[in-house]
Amino acid sequence: MKIDKSLLSGSTSLLVLSLLRSGDKYGYEMISLLEATSNEVFQMKEGTLYPILHNLEKKGFVRAYSKEAPGGRVRRYYQLTDKGVRQLADEKEQWEVFSGAVNTVLRCMT
Repeated sequence: MKIDKSLLSGSTSLLVLSLLRSGDKYGYEMISLLEATSNEVFQMKEGTLYPILHNLEKKGFVRAYSKEAPGGRVRRYYQLTDKGVRQLADEKEQWEVFSGAVNTVLRCMT
């Protein structure tokens, strides 16, 4: 089943912050992990991810740094800040209330 992309738009920062909760990651790693853990429901492109990361960095929720990977390539890693941990908790709580309400309505109307 194809999922309407507009359903994803309101939850992208929650998903990205969630990915970083388990540790620092670089962009392609986040894209691959998101796709794998969602059973390929979420297939984010680099052109979508990097503006989200830059916005989260501007707000102080993530911090970026460069690090040399095995093989000599320099990668840009992203790290969750303390402010980002608090934002993740807030967004997760909002999501749980929202999705719970949607599910309640769906159960009541079927």
